[in-house]
Parts: sequence; C-alpha cells; structure tokens
Amino acid sequence: MKAVITTKYGPPEVLEIREVEKPVPKDNEILIKIYATTVTAGDVEMRSLKLPFLYALVLRMGFGFTKPRNEIPGTELAGEIEAVGNDVKRFKEGDQVFGAAGMSFGTNAEYLCLPESPGEMEGGVAIMPANMSYEEAATVPFGGRDALHFLRLGNIQDGQKILINGAGGSIGTFAIQLAKLSGAEVTAIDSTPKLDMLRSLGADHVVDYTKEDFTESGEVYDVIFDVIGKASFSRSKKVIKENGTYLLANPVSQMFSALWTRMTSSYNIVMQTASGTIADLIYLRELIEDGKLRTVIDRTFPLEQIVEAHKYVGKGGKLGNVVITVDHNKNT
Repeated sequence: MKAVITTKYGPPEVLEIREVEKPVPKDNEILIKIYATTVTAGDVEMRSLKLPFLYALVLRMGFGFTKPRNEIPGTELAGEIEAVGNDVKRFKEGDQVFGAAGMSFGTNAEYLCLPESPGEMEGGVAIMPANMSYEEAATVPFGGRDALHFLRLGNIQDGQKILINGAGGSIGTFAIQLAKLSGAEVTAIDSTPKLDMLRSLGADHVVDYTKEDFTESGEVYDVIFDVIGKASFSRSKKVIKENGTYLLANPVSQMFSALWTRMTSSYNIVMQTASGTIADLIYLRELIEDGKLRTVIDRTFPLEQIVEAHKYVGKGGKLGNVVITVDHNKNT
C-alpha cells in the first residue's frame, strides 16, 4: 500500500510516498480502507519540531529522538472497514467510519488497523455521519472533539460571553458552533480573510486581530478560549471576569505565566491536551446529522501532494481544515 513516510524531523520535504506492507488486523482490530485524512497545524509542528527547545526535547524523547518512531504521520481519517478481527463486535465489513489514530498516528496512508476499543490517547472510530462525505467526516475527530473537550471544561452556560482566539482553524470553527449551541454570546478573533466565514458559523461578533486588540475593547468575558496560544496572557487577564475561565489549548508559549496566575489569582486556568472518546464522536455525529454542526474545508490535496499540503498549512492562515484524499484506483 501507499503511505507517507517521515524520514526525519525537518521541512516538508522529509515526507515521502512509499510502498509499505498492508497491515493485517489482530483479533481486536479493524482494518480501515482510508479515503480521506487531514493535515493539521499539529501535524506540521510534529514534523518540523520548530518549538521551544525544552518542549521539542520532550517530544523527541516521547516520539523518537532523530525521527518519529511511528513513521507514518496523520491523526484523522474517514473510510470503510475492509476486514475485522475475530473478537470485534461493534463493526462489520463495509461500515463507513470516521475517527482518529491518537498518538500512534498513521492515517496518511491507504490502510490502517485500529483497535475496536482503544485505550486513552489512542483515538477510536465510530460510524460516520450519514450526511457527510468522507472528506468532510475526516475533519471532525480532531477539531470537533478538541473543541467539545475544552468547552465542557469551560462549563459554558446560556447567556455567557465567550471569546475564541484563533477561531478560524480546525478547532475554532467547531468551537464557535458548539458555544452557540450552549447559548453563549460568541466573539471570534482571527485575520481579515476569515471574518465572513466566522460570521457564517454563527459568531455574534468578529475581531480582526491585525487591526484591533481585543484586550483594549472594554469588553469583559466569562470565558476566553485561546486555541492557538498566541494572545498575551498578561493582557488577556484584563478582559476576563473575576472567577472567569481561561482555556488554553496550546499552552507551550504561556505555560509559566498561566501556572503563576492559576496559583496566585481566582482565575480558572485550564491547560491540558484533549483526549477525545468514541462517545464524543457519536455525540458530534448526532449534531451533524441533525444539521446543527458543519465543517469548513479550505483545500483538498491528493495523498501524492502531501509535501504541498504541509507547506500550505505551515504558512498559516488556513480556513478550517485541509484534507488529504486517498485514491485507491491510482497505479502505485
């Protein structure tokens, strides 16, 4: 089968398409024929490791020092079950599924085996929404579940005001919609090209960060969800209500200031890595099938153009999601 192989950490060119052995499912596994996967900002960071030194060192220790231990990148997928192990109960051949591989990665390929009942941080799959294409469904497991995870931690209530910084990406586009479903008044922050899209998702107010500083607006919020971790934390504190909540999905750049604030103030600072469940996938599927949640796709690339896809995402500014399509009919 064809798969993307990461030869080492570095620029997009370290990614190569190679022929590798097609996996065979164990008794507790399903074999998925992948039709769509994604490239996220997190995938780009994991490939390049252009991160603060200590954080990059920790990642190398966990995932491979000179190159990723799991050579095939990618976390999200949508596809069809081609085979099931002897002990699998919930799925059958031909089921259309969507989900994630978790920290084992491996979705940027034609096939992948995953356990029917994964452990923590192992992703998991569910039957995909009936009203979505493979390309659309592949974008939900990461952005949708992370948005759901953090908004639950924020305990969003009807009538509260939430500000979402970095609202135009994979997580933010779902966070806007989920916050609106909770009855919140949503202010979404991103760059000029994304503002119309943010409004179309239901944002009550949009802020162009290239022209305005939300910390000087005079508005005060019950919850701030900093998706990208690039807002000045010390300045953001000015616009959170007393006992308000600050959700930090990418804590690397603000870890120490956030920890100090959590110890010395009444703010509820939430910093963690999201760990979605299969139940979350099913919940999101129900919202999608009820017409209450949709995805945003910026561009699609064939698997053979994985380098170009990483370059595009690495430039920043993508609207929602970048999808990788897998054509099994092409000659290998």
